[in-house]
Amino acid sequence: MPDQQTELENTIIALKKGGTIVYPTDTIWGIGCDATNAEAVDKIFALKNRNKNKSLICLVSDFKMLQQYVEEIPEVAYDILKYATKPTTIIYDRPLRIAENIIAPDNTLGIRVVRDPFCSKVIKKLKRPIIATSANISDAATPKNFEEISKAILEGVDYVVNLPLQNKGAKPSSIIKIGGDSTVKIIRK
Repeated sequence: MPDQQTELENTIIALKKGGTIVYPTDTIWGIGCDATNAEAVDKIFALKNRNKNKSLICLVSDFKMLQQYVEEIPEVAYDILKYATKPTTIIYDRPLRIAENIIAPDNTLGIRVVRDPFCSKVIKKLKRPIIATSANISDAATPKNFEEISKAILEGVDYVVNLPLQNKGAKPSSIIKIGGDSTVKIIRK
């Protein structure tokens, strides 16, 4: 059985070097990197063959970190996150201190406060948010578990977290967009 502490240390080393990782998120297996490193983000777009106009999701460890990366968090966001029963990504206006190439053309960014202990430890130890995008080539099926991740993805990243038994059959997060007037729109249930 892989040792979580060793996996945490190896993951941090890869991220600090500007590397990309495949890791279990609080939802599905994802591809990630330091969300403040534009070169690392470019590697993910290239690996996934993803259109650069499609933004990526960013993970933070807690509300305190969230406040550092969004200009203004609408009050309704706290209520949504407090009562959410499953992982929920919220699209916020005017993100701050983040790689420019993950911000959508309308100056928004999807950010999720993670609940998964491993993800939370990675983010806290790195002291920066990380990217979370499904571990697949764009337009290919989203892998439901580690065994479904393609060889191209596993060989294309700098480090694969060795915790393959995590997130068996997990589902993507809900995505909610909060407008400047605090209107709430459900993008993905």
